[in-house]
Amino acid sequence: MKYKGLLIDMDGVIYRENQLLPRAEEFIRYLIESGTPFVFVTNNSAPTPEDLVIKMKHLGVPGLAPRHFYTSAMNTADFLAEMHPGCTAFVLGESGLSAALQEVGIPNDTLRPSYVVVGEGSPSSERITKAHELIESGARLVATNPDNWCPVKGNQTRPGAGALAAYLESSTGQRAYYLGKPNPYMFFRARRRLHSSTREVMMVGDTMETDIRGAIEVGMQACLVLTGSTQLVDLANYVYQPTCVMEGVAELLEELKTGGNTDRMSSPALAIQNESHERSGDRHQTDRRVFARSRPRPAMTK
Repeated sequence: MKYKGLLIDMDGVIYRENQLLPRAEEFIRYLIESGTPFVFVTNNSAPTPEDLVIKMKHLGVPGLAPRHFYTSAMNTADFLAEMHPGCTAFVLGESGLSAALQEVGIPNDTLRPSYVVVGEGSPSSERITKAHELIESGARLVATNPDNWCPVKGNQTRPGAGALAAYLESSTGQRAYYLGKPNPYMFFRARRRLHSSTREVMMVGDTMETDIRGAIEVGMQACLVLTGSTQLVDLANYVYQPTCVMEGVAELLEELKTGGNTDRMSSPALAIQNESHERSGDRHQTDRRVFARSRPRPAMTK
């Protein structure tokens, strides 16, 4: 792979359940010492960049600055400020979202906002009802990301911004506009921070639906690491494929150090797809043991 900058997801790539993944600290230290431009991109709208600097320091990764982080809250604020200068917003979210909107001059408005903006958090029923009323009165609905759920630890998850936005879509009949990954605007704005062209940037992520899809659709290179939500056997389910697949950032670190070169044709996914030509699925409709199956988790994104 030939690239001049990296966009890097965090949860599932650098850490998991607040534990650094193997050689993650060494990987980031190498990027800093070698002068490789990089930005961490996350769909989590709750923290500020300053919060993330402190979190990474506690996890054992010092030397980072707020400029190294770009969140879906910041992406939403950039989008609204560019599309609708002078707009106002009613916020359902945490401090990271409110701070991002204030940073670009979008004030909080509880009376007649231009937008209801939904992010991560657990708003009260009163605020959800207020958001519903404001949307019915003319405010438009925007979500920081489309994630219906987010991992917490093990198999435990929490509701995401997409779930709350979907609730308000159902109650008001208005469709939300979703920022964050995989929206191309997230990749466009994050890439600008690297001062590199699109083809010169590689996205490193663990989720096909957000990280890899968004990168491929805007023309970036995309490296899937198998330390997060997507496993190797899952790749056969997707039409789009990553540029390369690696076990984790430890493997990517070795490639950076040695100047190795991989491309899409070396993806193990292609080998898996060609291993067997046996017909998959049930032969007959009556073969489905619907009642014997546990309830599947819904898709992470819409």
